[in-house]
Amino acid sequence: MTAIAALALGGFAIGTTEFVTMGVLPDIATGVGVSIPTAGHLISVYALGVVVGAPVIAALGARLPRRALLVGLMAAFLVGNGLSAVAPGYATLLIARFVAGLPHGAYFGVASLVAASLVPDRLRGRAVSSVILGLAAAMLAGVPVATWLGQHFGWRSAYWTVVVLAAATVTAVLAVVPSSPGRPEATVRGELGALRRPQVILTLLVGIVGFGGVFALYSYIAPLVTDVSGLSRGAVPGVLLAYGAGGVIGTALGGRLADLALFRSLVATLSILGVLLALVAWTSPWPPALVAGVFLVSLVASALAICLQLRLMETAGEAQMLGAALNHSALNLANALGAWLGGLVITAGLGYRAPSVAGAGLAVAGLSPLAVSGVLRSREKRSAAASHAAERAALERVPAA
Repeated sequence: MTAIAALALGGFAIGTTEFVTMGVLPDIATGVGVSIPTAGHLISVYALGVVVGAPVIAALGARLPRRALLVGLMAAFLVGNGLSAVAPGYATLLIARFVAGLPHGAYFGVASLVAASLVPDRLRGRAVSSVILGLAAAMLAGVPVATWLGQHFGWRSAYWTVVVLAAATVTAVLAVVPSSPGRPEATVRGELGALRRPQVILTLLVGIVGFGGVFALYSYIAPLVTDVSGLSRGAVPGVLLAYGAGGVIGTALGGRLADLALFRSLVATLSILGVLLALVAWTSPWPPALVAGVFLVSLVASALAICLQLRLMETAGEAQMLGAALNHSALNLANALGAWLGGLVITAGLGYRAPSVAGAGLAVAGLSPLAVSGVLRSREKRSAAASHAAERAALERVPAA
């Protein structure tokens, strides 16, 4: 096993636990004696753990050796899922899911930085996308298997499966990931100072708003399949499989696009995403078009997520680990925004196609902070070029010795 494959295994474990709760939610609700909507808060509290944990842990851990930090994060993740598996009631399960979410973003931040350090600069995008590919692969294999286990052997077995994956990741990281130092000069204040950088804030806004469109569609994909396309409930897993396949291909593609032209790839993927979401809303009554549309939305969205991650690492200065971790906080906030807005338009009586329309609007809205970022980027380039020209002119005026 290569070092990048070991890091991707951790992504596979994290992706499995993030989405398996949705698959066994009725079983969990019955098991802890709450309603399904109340059990749904377990999904929200995990996302809250990601949002809180990513910047805090990345800032506090910047000085630590990176392999040791990876092992510590995955060990904490293992504990959170182990506590989920043995939680005696709903309240303790809520706490356990929050704990399990805390290392999520920070793990991807550290793993992305380590992966990028193992390859030449021209291959950084592909290395980072290979780590995130583990999360995409979880949608295809980890989540279905863990869900099946949870439904047939009790919901706790789904979390025990994640514990096994986390333990395997710890073993693999210790075995094949090379030791690499942290940044001894880093301080919490200095790391969090990246949040004062306009380009970091703008990129986070692109992720929160623009990517929210994906979750507006995904959160309500089941009723879109059954009530709009007229398919049976049994067809929903097949549509989700198409979404997962698109995610795997898009994640690999995103790394290559980022290596070729990062900023232009951001603009292109976000623009195409808006068009695709609108097309899904328009063509979803025809089942083949819905499946194709969901596949393409996932493909483009996954490529966008990789480009956002690389852009945050690029704009965060020395705090690259924090930048990479913040991407996962942004995407979890996008999840909340998209699900909320999608529910709002459904409640307004606009039907199950409306969330995709709202999602297209979010994708278009995400182009606004991206446009501002582009203007600032052009100014920064002109300023750097002028400064370089002034330095050259000054050197040319110095008489030879």
